[in-house]
Amino acid sequence: MQQLIRNGVVIDDTFAEAFGMRATAIIITAPSLKWARQAAITMTGFATSVIGCGCEAAIDVELPASQTPDGRPGCRVMIFAMGTDELQKQLKNRLGQCVLTSPGSACFADLEGTASLNLGNALRYFGDGWQISKKFGGKHYWRVPVMDGEFLCEATTGLSKLAVGGGNLLFLAADSDKALNAAEHAVAAIARIPGAIMPFPGGVVRSGSKIGAKYKGVMASTNEAFAPTLRGVVDSALTPEINSVLEVVIDGETEETVAAAMRAGIKAAISLGPKKGALRISAGNYGGKLGKFHYHLKDLLP
Repeated sequence: MQQLIRNGVVIDDTFAEAFGMRATAIIITAPSLKWARQAAITMTGFATSVIGCGCEAAIDVELPASQTPDGRPGCRVMIFAMGTDELQKQLKNRLGQCVLTSPGSACFADLEGTASLNLGNALRYFGDGWQISKKFGGKHYWRVPVMDGEFLCEATTGLSKLAVGGGNLLFLAADSDKALNAAEHAVAAIARIPGAIMPFPGGVVRSGSKIGAKYKGVMASTNEAFAPTLRGVVDSALTPEINSVLEVVIDGETEETVAAAMRAGIKAAISLGPKKGALRISAGNYGGKLGKFHYHLKDLLP
């Protein structure tokens, strides 16, 4: 494998392999940012990977009152799934259990797509016949009575078929503190890219995986090539000075969004240099056989 060097950090000549996904975005508002964020955090819980969670979701950006439909603070949330039916299922369940239930919340569409998904149209039946349909400004809303007043929810939101999931960066470092420092700097930079989310805890994942396993029925298993404790007994991708690896996984509204996010993450990690962050930056792929989107690190270098 050929390598490039930037600011003392080695960049592997490899690529991240990503997949086409379906996605949508909504805005959750509340009387305060505290409660808008609480509803958004709860809604996006247990949504790290489609392998085990059915969807991948996270907060895209926090919004001031001046940038939301009802003039209250809010959060833009993005949800990704492999198919439209699963995305609709996840959206309905998470909206109903986590946003409808949250004090003072309201929900609005925030993505235009070639098709639509149900928001209020799916939850209106909770009103048990007392719900009210309203059209205002060319949009359709439902007002559902609840114990603290009413839940205002736009009827539908857009469905995008151009979304991409699985962009990734691997940060290889001398120890866990330096790997985490590199990953955290990358996460902070990626968070500033509109339309990109990082669904794993704090944007970082330590349990990098490969497809399949030696055990029947297990869809994914540990990526032993990047596990430092297995370096002496497997075909390892790690040289002796590497003792910790962390990964950042990225989903984006478009192919270009993921590229911009990866570029920002690489730049942020490189700025630290090897003494404070990663010795190497790499990426995970499956030989190019499964995902049609290939992000070559050399093409993303600052």
